[in-house]
Amino acid sequence: MRSRGIVVAVSVIVAAVVCALGPGGGIARAALPVSYNFLGGIPSELAHPGGSLPGSNDFTCTPSAQHPNPVVLVHGTGGAQQTNWGTYVPLLKNEGYCVFALTYGTIDGLPFPFTAIGGMAPMQDGAAELGRFISRVLDATGAQKVDIVGHSQGTLIPDYYAKYLGGQDEIDKYVSLAPLWNGTTLAGTDLILPVARQLGVPADGFPICNACGQFDAASPFMTKLREGGIYLPNIAYTNISTRYDELVVPYTSGQLPGGANVHNIVVQDGCPVDYTEHAGLAGSRRGAYFVLNALDPAHPRPVPCDRAAPITGSAF
Repeated sequence: MRSRGIVVAVSVIVAAVVCALGPGGGIARAALPVSYNFLGGIPSELAHPGGSLPGSNDFTCTPSAQHPNPVVLVHGTGGAQQTNWGTYVPLLKNEGYCVFALTYGTIDGLPFPFTAIGGMAPMQDGAAELGRFISRVLDATGAQKVDIVGHSQGTLIPDYYAKYLGGQDEIDKYVSLAPLWNGTTLAGTDLILPVARQLGVPADGFPICNACGQFDAASPFMTKLREGGIYLPNIAYTNISTRYDELVVPYTSGQLPGGANVHNIVVQDGCPVDYTEHAGLAGSRRGAYFVLNALDPAHPRPVPCDRAAPITGSAF
């Protein structure tokens, strides 16, 4: 009886150890909490200015066979690696991806909170910053390519990097939230900025936000970006837009048709109760599931339809 008790005890201990091990034999990592809320990363930025969200920028991360490409998250105008990606960092990390995010285009010499306001520099400078970051990610992980998830301005600068800065062979899947391939007519920029340029105001002459003047479809940056077409044949593109985008006007600016390597999605198609707009699109569960399917098309999952709020993308 005593020996049987010992065997049972040992069996329980072994079972507990096995349950604690992940599929690769390592200690299983507790899942990170995922908040479907675009504002979810702000508390982390306030607590750790200039830091990284838990789950991101682990340069010791080894990509798995299932997800061999690290995912690089590229924020929008005024965003940063923490404030823009409170939903996506934990979500993608939990899915088994190596997740990386940068803050680019900040204004030099200013203290926090200005260090958390990126996307201010000319977009070609942001593209160069992204290129250096991708090189660092590839060197650290040993991967051949990265997948991109960008939001707003962060949908444009990877394309500039791919087309003009040697990055086209480093990007596999390119997922864009609220893209604006044809720029935007917000606040009459399509009328005001061409006149300003005729008067000699430089294209990047917006004070503080040099990138903002480049969103006009006729700006030198956007004109160059569209030369020869937006899409490159060796990259798989997924464009995810919302009909309620108040900054990308019209929202169809991000829905340019392409070949077999281009997939266009409008989140309200099939889900009219989704009220996410420009910011909320980067926090909504519906948008996130479209992203997951774009990154792993071999294992698609049903995309939910939530009654989702603007600004945050949270269900209500």
